Formats: sequence, structure tokens, C-alpha cells
Amino acid sequence: MARSLDGLVLAPVADQAPGQVGTRTRFTYHERDGAVWAEYAGGDVLRGHLVGTREGDRLDFRYVQLMTDGGTSSGHCVATVVELPDGRVRLEETWEWESQRGSGTSVVEQVTAHGH
Repeated sequence: MARSLDGLVLAPVADQAPGQVGTRTRFTYHERDGAVWAEYAGGDVLRGHLVGTREGDRLDFRYVQLMTDGGTSSGHCVATVVELPDGRVRLEETWEWESQRGSGTSVVEQVTAHGH
């Protein structure tokens, strides 16, 4: 199993559609006893939260976010935790909005002190 996500900062590797998370969004993850949660903000997201569970290398969580334009949205995501060759962590995500139409996939990777 890949290492704990607790205290890690992750960022999307590519921009999603306008008004969604993007490369300027930062997720700060926490993990304890099978529970995972994170706060995120940046780009078009003023404030976001996610909460869910981890079993092995599989995350299952729901997310809710407030956009800079005042809109809110929420959805469900399942992700696989992958440890990269350089030791950083990647999440390979499959998500679906619950507050609106739409679904897709995304990748977020750990951001280190030197910007990777």
C-alpha cells in the first residue's frame, strides 16, 4: 500500500473545465484510521472540502466547493493512490458531479517544497 496521505499537498496536473479545479488549486490531505479529508482552494475555487474513506490504495469520497463567482457544487469521487518512482504520490481519480450534470477523470500529484 502506498504511504499515508496525511499532511501531503497535491495539485491537478491539468486544468479541468472552466469553473472547476485546475493547476492552481491545492489540496491539503489528512488521513487517520481509514478516514481521509482535505481542504482545497485556488484558481476558480474559493474554498473546498472533501471527506471519505481509504481502503488499501482506494479512496472513496464526496466533495463540496464554493467558487469565486459564488456558486456551489458537490460530487462523488473514487481514486487510486499510486506511488511515483520519485517517491511522490499520485491520485488517479474518477469523479461525478451530484449537484449538476457531468463526470470525468483527473490526476493530482504531490507538490514538494521545490515545486514538483
